[in-house]
Amino acid sequence: MSTQDAEPVPAEVAAVAGDGHQGAAAAVGPAEVGATERAAASQAAPSERPLHVAHGRGSLPVDPWSVREPTLDLAGLGRTESLFALSNGHIGLRGNLDEGEPHHTQGTYLSGFFEHHPLPYPEGGYGYPESGQTMVNVTNGKLIRLLVDDEPFDVRYGTVLRHERVLDMREGTLQRWVDWVSPAGRAVRVKSTRLVSFAHRAVAAIAYTVEAEQEVRIILQSELVANEAPPEVDSDDPRVAEALDNPLVAVGQDVEQHGSVLLHRTAHSGLHLAAGMDHDIECSRQYDVENEVRQDWARTTVVTILRPGDKLRVVKYLGYGWSRTRSDPALRDQVAAALTGAKYSGWDMLRRAQRDYLDEFWRAADIEIDGDPVLQQALRFSAFQVLQAGARTEGRAIGAKGLTGTGYNGHTFWDVEGFVVPVLTLTAPDAAAHALRWRASTLDRARERARTLGLAGATFPWRTIDGDETSAYWPAGTAAFHINADITRAFELYRWATGDDGLERSVGLDVLVETARLWISLGHHDAAGRWHVDGVTGPDEYTAVVDDNVFTNLMAAANLNAAVGACTRQRRAARLLGVGEAEIARWRRAARSVHVPFDAKLQVHPACANFTRYAEWDFEATVGRYPLILDPPTRILW
Repeated sequence: MSTQDAEPVPAEVAAVAGDGHQGAAAAVGPAEVGATERAAASQAAPSERPLHVAHGRGSLPVDPWSVREPTLDLAGLGRTESLFALSNGHIGLRGNLDEGEPHHTQGTYLSGFFEHHPLPYPEGGYGYPESGQTMVNVTNGKLIRLLVDDEPFDVRYGTVLRHERVLDMREGTLQRWVDWVSPAGRAVRVKSTRLVSFAHRAVAAIAYTVEAEQEVRIILQSELVANEAPPEVDSDDPRVAEALDNPLVAVGQDVEQHGSVLLHRTAHSGLHLAAGMDHDIECSRQYDVENEVRQDWARTTVVTILRPGDKLRVVKYLGYGWSRTRSDPALRDQVAAALTGAKYSGWDMLRRAQRDYLDEFWRAADIEIDGDPVLQQALRFSAFQVLQAGARTEGRAIGAKGLTGTGYNGHTFWDVEGFVVPVLTLTAPDAAAHALRWRASTLDRARERARTLGLAGATFPWRTIDGDETSAYWPAGTAAFHINADITRAFELYRWATGDDGLERSVGLDVLVETARLWISLGHHDAAGRWHVDGVTGPDEYTAVVDDNVFTNLMAAANLNAAVGACTRQRRAARLLGVGEAEIARWRRAARSVHVPFDAKLQVHPACANFTRYAEWDFEATVGRYPLILDPPTRILW
């Protein structure tokens, strides 16, 4: 689609991942472009003509297989850093500019890598979590700084003749083209392509090319940086993550010919991290390379003189690994091996493997829509983000924001089993199975949590990274017991969709049995024999700690019936879990007699018992005040 034919994408695409925070600068894009620059731009991929269409926050051109930013909007960096984030479910690289500045929020994340922080309570209570968990911005390997005759390449200075970025959802890459003239009048053309490998879980790579239009001295600095300064956080929004200062403690460093490895650990959560980089360098002119390494910083510097038409091309390979139990030398060697394997494969093979992986995914996942290109792009973008969030988690949780940013502290919630895992089940079932196995691996913690609450079975956490409850607010946290049924539903959907009983046999049965036991201890029968669940919060979270939430009751009944079915299929394994006919009969009775509130006058099922007796909500008075969690007093909502 040409620029002239492009339609704006308002919220459909941006809402999936965008942060949407305001910055301080204006858009940077094609301004006064001369004949030479126009001719050069006409030959540059992917457009067939120069891009001169400015766009404001909230609108990007429509393309069926990509998200394209034709000019750089500095005021919208928070949004585009999320939109252009790349991840394979294990490594996440926020869509920051290669040179690192300007930025809204720097971000490099590893699934499951977190630090503890205290949860202070003005007035504590029994069973309240004592510490929270926050995902850590780990060692940043995206940084490639460029100096042109000693002037740093920075889009805020000099003249930007062209700036374009494209997230290609078939290639799994983020591409960037910049034509820049330094304040001293030195012109260079920069192209970078970034990927986080689906095929090689521990690897990411960046191909970075500089082309000169005059004779210039080029200094390229490729860096690893740990403990970057966090963004300032001044918000009462509970979805915004805590800012951690210097969360990583240096353990060791290693340097090779064209690369380095930095070793760190967290101070409180006991996690160890290795991050490394290596490079392939190509240049038509002679060049020199230097390596430097410090505790929190490593740099590989390439220096050369380019003449008109000359190019310097650097492929930067990144490797990451972390563990709670493995030694630092073992992690170092793991990352070194990942880098060696990536260099052996080379950039072209990594890119080909990325395309092959996505070709297979899209054969299962793609849905074609005629007549609505905006929806077509949004649907593919959403499917791509689901894949990025969960493809290679393999023993880790899928966070509510994937690995695009620190929203919700990187926690996983019921939404993952409720919405993400079912999509993965139909499009990438191996990834769905890994997500469910991770949840099952936390069952012992869920059993312990249930005991703490005086309940039987297992109570899974409302929000967590490693399986421990970290929600500090009971009404919008632990009281949302429906998460336990949401998890069992995901197991059932996986079995129905794949026809595979193996997951149920290995881990699913235990989850179904223990959650069924939870519901029996949480609910009760009244004198008329109806089964009720009191004091719970439903998924809308606007009616908290209520009786007989319809969603919760129906999901609990489905959970109980699923447990009956699983124990019938896996009789021997069920007996080993202590499940007898009497217990199964109790499950059947509760599911059969579950109370589902109904308003006979209005002929509707209310959200919960007595819901239609509440005062009507004044929608006119709350226009512009959403989300409501940030505005009305708790008394009004709850």
